[in-house]
Amino acid sequence: MIQRFLIVVFAVVSFLSGCETAEQTGFRDGFAPVENGHLYYQIAGSGYYQIAGSGDAVVLIHGNAGDHRHWDNQFERFASRFTVIRYDVRGWGQSADPVIGSPYSNFSDLAALLDHLDVESAHIVGWSMGSGIAFDFVTAYPDRARSLVSVGPWVFGHRTEAISKTFEQAGAVVEAASEGGAEAGANAFVDYILADTVIDESADKFIRAVGSASSFWTWTNPNQELSLKPNAASQLSSLTIPILVVTAEHDLPACHDMADFIISEAQNAHRTVLADTGHLMHIEKPDEFNAKVVEFLAAPR
Repeated sequence: MIQRFLIVVFAVVSFLSGCETAEQTGFRDGFAPVENGHLYYQIAGSGYYQIAGSGDAVVLIHGNAGDHRHWDNQFERFASRFTVIRYDVRGWGQSADPVIGSPYSNFSDLAALLDHLDVESAHIVGWSMGSGIAFDFVTAYPDRARSLVSVGPWVFGHRTEAISKTFEQAGAVVEAASEGGAEAGANAFVDYILADTVIDESADKFIRAVGSASSFWTWTNPNQELSLKPNAASQLSSLTIPILVVTAEHDLPACHDMADFIISEAQNAHRTVLADTGHLMHIEKPDEFNAKVVEFLAAPR
């Protein structure tokens, strides 16, 4: 009887401790309606109950073959200074898959998410594919972006030999995901596209695990995504917001080409290069990465 009582007391204490931790984290999640679907999001920070007037909002957009967990090393850290929103892009994570015959755009989806959360403008941070979405968004909605951080930089519409090679390598990922499912697709994504740029073994395992939990719908079905027209690359010179381009010593050659292009074309772009890391820089070197990005986001404007 005493043993059973102690077990119950321990369970209650553990439950209350869990609730307390959740409150301290200041985190909630939900689903935002978008045309013909929904986006899963998480929001944290001192102002997440009433965003308006509570401090700067920062949106984190994940890369390809994954979901919001790509930002695990940034979400809570950034929330100590900002209201931070991370979400799953349509077709990934807990967000809805695209619907065949119902075109959509990722930049319009992001606008709908901000509308749902009553956020008028935000700092936009995108990694890899997320960087491409970020550039589309700030180009399509210039009044809704306070700044842009392009990590493992990408902007849709620019091509070089190295960029074309990356698209060729993506063909092997499509084949693997189509034949073997998400786990095969995630492994192929790392093996064919990221292999030469991954430095840390734990980061390698993490990115494979996150990708394996996804559907890879956008890799294995007819494309339903609408592109920005004219493309963002052709409109870079029109951007006036501050832009931080974050790349790495061992980043993909395509991303180094993208960084050069962004710096040469955008009016207010600056570059920082992290040493001894690659395309997974925010996962492999989170402390150094976070310090540089927070400094940029917090700068007076």
